[in-house]
Parts: sequence; C-alpha cells; structure tokens
Amino acid sequence: MKPPVFATLGCRLNAYETEAMKELAAQAGVGGAVVVNTCAVTAEAVRKAKQEIRRLHRENPDAPIIVTGCAAQTEPETFASMAEVNRVIGNHEKMLPDTWAGLRAPDLIGQTEKVQVDDIMSVKETAGHLIDGFGRHRAYVQVQNGCDHRCTFCIIPYGRGNSRSVPAGVVVDQIKRLVGRGFNEIVLTGVDLTSWGADLPGEPRLGNLVMRILKLVPDLARLRISSIDSIEADENLMLAIATEPRLMPHLHLSLQAGDDMVLKRMKRRHLRDDAIRFCEDARKLRPEIVFGADIIAGFPTETEAMFENSLRLVEDCGLTFLHVFPYSARKGTPAARMPAVHGPVIKERARRLREAGSAALSRHLQANVGQRRMILTEGPHAGRTETFTEVHFDAPQPEGTLLSADIRGHDGARLLA
Repeated sequence: MKPPVFATLGCRLNAYETEAMKELAAQAGVGGAVVVNTCAVTAEAVRKAKQEIRRLHRENPDAPIIVTGCAAQTEPETFASMAEVNRVIGNHEKMLPDTWAGLRAPDLIGQTEKVQVDDIMSVKETAGHLIDGFGRHRAYVQVQNGCDHRCTFCIIPYGRGNSRSVPAGVVVDQIKRLVGRGFNEIVLTGVDLTSWGADLPGEPRLGNLVMRILKLVPDLARLRISSIDSIEADENLMLAIATEPRLMPHLHLSLQAGDDMVLKRMKRRHLRDDAIRFCEDARKLRPEIVFGADIIAGFPTETEAMFENSLRLVEDCGLTFLHVFPYSARKGTPAARMPAVHGPVIKERARRLREAGSAALSRHLQANVGQRRMILTEGPHAGRTETFTEVHFDAPQPEGTLLSADIRGHDGARLLA
C-alpha cells in the first residue's frame, strides 16, 4: 500500500507531532491518504492551509484527505465544509493510536461523519513520550504543550489546550537515547516553554529541567531552548545561562511589543522595562548571548508613537533575529473586537521592523568576521554557530558534526566559513 503523504504547516511543535503521526499511521497500517497538519496562528495561516489542501488534492485526486492541527481544532467546520476533505481530527485525537486505527484510506471514502474533534481544554497530559525527537542533525524534544495564558490576540490556547508538561525523567531518558544515537544538539520545545513544570508534583521550573539534563546527560554537547517568556525565567535558568557552557547562548523571546499600553491591551505579563532589564541581566551573565524576538506590527489601537517604542526595542534590547508578524485578527479573540489599524499602515510598520531586524543581523554578522566559531554542520555546506547564526562553508563538510572554523565574511544573511 502507498504510504500516506504528510504536509506540515506552522511551528516546530507541529513538525514534531507530524513525526509522531507518521509512526502512529505506520503502526495502524494507514496508507494511501494525505494528512495536512495545520497552523492557526494567523488568519493568513488558515488561508494557506486551505490552499495547501486544494493543491494536495489536485496532485493526489484519489487519496482521502485528513486535516488536523491547530486550525482543525479551532475551526473544524471550516475544513469539514471543504469538498476535498474526508476527515477532520483534533490536536489531541491526532496523538492517539485508536484514532489512526480508524483512518485506513478505504474506510474514509464516502463517510458522512467528518469531524473527530473533542474539547482540547479537557486534556490533562501531553504526548511527549511518543517519539524520541526529530531532526537530522539536531533533535527537537517536546517537553510541554498548551498554554494557560490568554493573550488577547492569540488563538493558540484554543487549539492546544491548557499547559501540560512532560515529566523530567521522561525527558532525560529521551535525551539519553538521542545522544546515544549520535545527536550533538538537543532543542527543548513547547508552546509556552517557561511554564514547564507548573502542573507537575512540586511545581519545578524550566531551569530545574535544564540543570537536570546537563547533569544527568554529561555526553550531551549542546542543549538549546526555544522561545521563552522572559518574565517567567527562573533563578536556575539564569544560573544555567551564567555557568553552563553547554547551554547555547541564544534565546528567542516572546516580546510581541515594546509599548506598555499595547502590552497591557495584549494582556502580556511584562512591561517594556522588564524586557530590557532581562536582556541586560542575561548579557551580564553571558556576554556572547544573542536574542531573537517575536514582535507584532499594527496591533489594534497602536499609534505611531506606540509603534516607535516597539521599533526602538530592537536597539534597546540588542535584538538580532527578528520574527515580525503583521497583526492579523483572529475571530473569537478579544483583540479582534478592538479598533483596528489601517491595513497599509500595518504593512508599512512591519516593513520598518524588518528593516531594523536586517540591520541588526548585519551588525551581528560583521562582528563575527575574523572570529573562530564552533559550528554544528547541517549539510555539506551549511551549519549553525552556538548563537544559532547560519553559516555557509566553501568546502563540503561531514554532516551532523561539531567543528571549529574561521569566519571569513558574510553575505548579509549568513556567515561564510
């Protein structure tokens, strides 16, 4: 039987879960289907999901299409109403073996009951034990899922449910297996990573998990953590940043804005000065640390002066890698009912933010020229430094290895070695 085709949209966590679904589908004997794992972070993400479904149907006209992921969870009827779609399954259901046992391709054709989506808020555990991470050269390990916060612009808690943590012992065992298989770098992932542990006995914090991994897996060369909420960084996490060279000096921060009024209307848990102070404190502990950040352009009610505060945050926090999101209203969120900023203004502000990000990246790249850097190779001519800066090699290198190389220049987007 022809194996199922999988398409993944959105975040690293979705990519992680697609790998888990591949294993579940194989175990259940599911074949001949197309599975689309969707994203719901913006209205544009939902539009792209529909576009991808139609494209895949054109390319696989006889294959039943299964739609899952955050957009399927938050808007199941939207996808069930598409003629191309045979089944819509929720984010919890996609991780269950029983679900896949009922998704064999011949059984899907002609079924009238399309939707298999339950209340995600009732889910109490995450499925981090399903696979040992994914990735060819670095392994991504899910340690947390869901979010207890309710930022006014965000639909993700309704797609992912409340926060659930994978116990530390399970995480450590996973990482030991991955290191045993030859991985030199592990990345901890989650929806709201800094909330890890709040639902576990004793309410441990993310810093406890990081320190435990580094202590119990001494052969792990590199540990990296993905996006964090800086206001929730605990003492042990800061201690690890200061004292553990195997914890990589790169943090991606969920900042979203740099104006206090906008942050309050977003229902964020930090103010502008909190973000600046965190970056200053972390840089004192680890001078080489590099920051990325998510920033939204054109949030409802944002004035030019408010936007300028966000723009200045690039310099005030010393940000290097910017993820800029033009604000996109998500139906059902409080922000969607707030006075909107005019579309062309949103687009223009996003452009200005991206320009500031490009200039910051250029400064960072230039500062690396002439330096010697330790690089994890991702391909014959590609790799990443400890600060997650992309590197291009002139000569082919062995993949998945750590090597030291001299940086001879940059091309505006990556270092040249």
